[in-house]
Amino acid sequence: MVRSGEEPRSAGHAVDGTGPVRSRERFLQGEPVEQGVRTSILDSWRRCRTLGLSPDQSDLPFLEDFDPDGRIVRAAVPVLDRLQARFSGSEINISVADAHGTVLLRRFGEASLARRLPAIQRVPGFVFAERVAGTNGIGLALAERQLIRVYGAEHFAERSQASACVALPVRDPLSGRIEGVLCFGYPRGAENPALRAVIRKAAQAMERRLLGQSSGRERALLRAYLTTGAESAGSPHRGIAVEELAPELSTRDQAALMEKAAELISRAQRAAVDVPLSDGRRITLVSRPMTSASGVEGIAVEAVLPYSSPEEPLVIPRQVEEVAGFPAELAVVSAGRPAARLFATAQAGYLPDAAPGRFAAGAKGVTAAGASGPDGVDGVDGVDGVDGATDDRPVPSSSARRLVLMGEPLVGAYALAARRRLELLSEASGRIGATLDVRRTAEELAETAVPRLADFVTVDLSEAVLRGEEATDTLDDLRRTVVHGIRDDLPFTPVGKRTDFGPATSRLRCLAGGQAVLEPDLKAAAGWLTEDPEHAERLPADVHSLIVVPLVARGVVLGIAGFYRAQDPAPFGDDDRALAQELATRAALSIDNARRYTHERTMVLALQRRLLPHGLPDQDAVEVAHRYLPAESDVSGDWYDVIPLSGTRVGLIVGDVVGHGMLSAATMGRLRTAARSFAELDLPPDEVLTHLDNLVGRLDREDPDGEGVGIIGATCLYAIYDPTSQRCVLARAGHPPPALVRPDGKVSYPELPAGPPLGLGGLPFDAVEIDLPEGSQLVLYTDGLIEDRHRDVDVVLDELRGTLAHAERTPEETCQAIMDTVAPAHPCDDIALLVARTHALDPGRIATWELPADPAFVGEVRASALGRLADWGLDEAAFAAELILSELVTNAIRHGAGPIRVRLLHDRTLICEVSDSSNTAPHLRRAASTDEGGRGLFLVAQLSRAWGTRYLPQGKVIWAECGLGAA
Repeated sequence: MVRSGEEPRSAGHAVDGTGPVRSRERFLQGEPVEQGVRTSILDSWRRCRTLGLSPDQSDLPFLEDFDPDGRIVRAAVPVLDRLQARFSGSEINISVADAHGTVLLRRFGEASLARRLPAIQRVPGFVFAERVAGTNGIGLALAERQLIRVYGAEHFAERSQASACVALPVRDPLSGRIEGVLCFGYPRGAENPALRAVIRKAAQAMERRLLGQSSGRERALLRAYLTTGAESAGSPHRGIAVEELAPELSTRDQAALMEKAAELISRAQRAAVDVPLSDGRRITLVSRPMTSASGVEGIAVEAVLPYSSPEEPLVIPRQVEEVAGFPAELAVVSAGRPAARLFATAQAGYLPDAAPGRFAAGAKGVTAAGASGPDGVDGVDGVDGVDGATDDRPVPSSSARRLVLMGEPLVGAYALAARRRLELLSEASGRIGATLDVRRTAEELAETAVPRLADFVTVDLSEAVLRGEEATDTLDDLRRTVVHGIRDDLPFTPVGKRTDFGPATSRLRCLAGGQAVLEPDLKAAAGWLTEDPEHAERLPADVHSLIVVPLVARGVVLGIAGFYRAQDPAPFGDDDRALAQELATRAALSIDNARRYTHERTMVLALQRRLLPHGLPDQDAVEVAHRYLPAESDVSGDWYDVIPLSGTRVGLIVGDVVGHGMLSAATMGRLRTAARSFAELDLPPDEVLTHLDNLVGRLDREDPDGEGVGIIGATCLYAIYDPTSQRCVLARAGHPPPALVRPDGKVSYPELPAGPPLGLGGLPFDAVEIDLPEGSQLVLYTDGLIEDRHRDVDVVLDELRGTLAHAERTPEETCQAIMDTVAPAHPCDDIALLVARTHALDPGRIATWELPADPAFVGEVRASALGRLADWGLDEAAFAAELILSELVTNAIRHGAGPIRVRLLHDRTLICEVSDSSNTAPHLRRAASTDEGGRGLFLVAQLSRAWGTRYLPQGKVIWAECGLGAA
């Protein structure tokens, strides 16, 4: 956008091939000049080229029928007279143009300029709009809608190369609309930075005179109302201010009355409407036309009340005499007629189209109290279109009418529009950013703006932002994210498609300058059709005005929003641009928060998934299926695992770390690793939970934050299933109990001791052993599946019971059915689900022998084992198995205690187990060359894939696994 404070550049030919002249020549030749020209000038040059303007064009349109006595002229004449006196003797050319670029007034610092300058620079009536005159002060000030400086070769037309100018739009303080442009022209060698301060003060003086015109009209209306009331006959009436309508009238009720009064004024019709108060009462507002002696037309809004007190004396306050200039004779009433107290003030109102924070008297109309009006309400008709309007409304005989608000219809419309904009901003603050989803936040922006601000809204975001990353080059990776409007057949680029913009488009200017761009009339805007060439033929019939706003947060452009107007015939104005900018700013901050949250959530989710099992181990004890569903809001620390154990057993574990975010995910990884390590030590479930409890407590104590900050907690359920006995041992630490589906379809929730959550410390865990017939399904889950703020846990458990009552389903089908029917649609917590269908090891693949602690029986057991291996067809593994059994049985006889039990299990591997009643564990050691023994376990370790010790309630088991192809 324009940087009005930039230093001027030389307009002559630069010896080094740079400068405005060289840049202009390069631009006309089609070469890139982005680095040598101000953004506003380059944008204007591009628009001129798109419009097909020629640099050597000398003629400009001339209008003979322009209004020589319009509002802007009446406001400008005294100001221009003072400027002419100030610049007397200088070569300053002062001009005032209307909002279409037609020059209406001219003044010259030196009288001879009027004779020496060409006609287009001295005669009013020429049009300097950019679309016909190219880059110039007046045209560019109207296009950019702010202070503009154009210097020498920055002019597009060659006729202006020797000149410089500074121009500033003049706005109506009431509506904020541009009424005209004030421009100072001078030779390019007479550049003076002080001119920018002078032109600002002069424009402000013109704006104050425009406001004075509006205030004078309002005072004339109030004077006519008071005169009419003083001359009327009948019973007296007391005019009161809004806050005096009822002693206990609340601020909210006052605001409602003022809003309805402004709406009635904006309707410019006779109407009557009931306004409900917060306490259940109703006040009737009546509007009727008023005309002042000078012909000013307006609307008076009165409150019709069933109660009045006419005994108070009539007093005209000083502010009425001083501000409004009312004649003192208005205080004189007919003999014997009591009068009411009079009070009138000009309402101070927010100017929606002015600069932020600006206020001016008379913006909403005139509020009067004590202004007595004509008797009765006869002739006041209801008007369609005004809420609550009624026809022939009966009025109590004792009622009185009190003036609430008076003003011109346009003034009421401005006040009403300002209130509606404030309401929209208030709603936007609570609506935009309600979620932490980038796309949804963009949709909330569009839904808030349609239809109260725009008829159609498009939002384009950087692809990096949609992924949760920092935006890099926004111009090259914009993706259409939202298209929303008053109807479905939207003539815009569809969602998901990449959007590209031409060099002269308003979107490119918006992104390059970082400011909102307003195109009041799209048909007159250059290059806008190239923004959407695929739909260009449909767009002109649907939209006529556009505001393009960048979505900027923390100095980074995230994307762009386009606001289109179609049904409302009024074009967008600067007040609408300011409103769109405010909405976009709020949305951009919310989008950036959502982006940063998305980035963090993506990282946490990636860590979470990386720490979860990537595949299931090979084992035949259970058939397993699993699911993991992260929460919509944040990722927590849920996990599951399947752990093969010795003796064909398998461990099933599900856990949940308290909290969300990176800490929970990292803690989950540590706990899962520790749980797997404890499980592979062949510890029973209750002991595994005890070790995990100690670990969590230690993590809390080692927390660098300390003193209860970031306390870690977790729940866990661990089950060990043995396919040889078809029994399962379970223990839990504050975790929901599992669901058990019997082969006949009966569903139950085994009663397990709850146990304390991990991390409390000092409390024991109890294990329970249950029978699991072959074909049973064990369902383990985290609390995210059943606990939901919108559902009762017992109801959810009943739903789960009904879903599981299909024993014929495979674990995969069971998982999917649970996620489809039981899992919440929008989970607030992670869900980890593990379904295991049990299998039983064929008794024919199990061989057991019991023998006393006597070495004489070792050979007998060895021979029986070799025979069984031959029956199983495992002759190749016989040699290794024979040696392993000999060493294990010998060690049990020598170091253990009887009875001794030997078991062979034929599964994926050949498992040799020797158990005794001693708790003494063997230790592998490296025997010296002089030792006579100590090599038995070394041989076992070399001949087997794995070996270890498993403790029983009475004794231990030494086991070793041999590959089926071992020799």
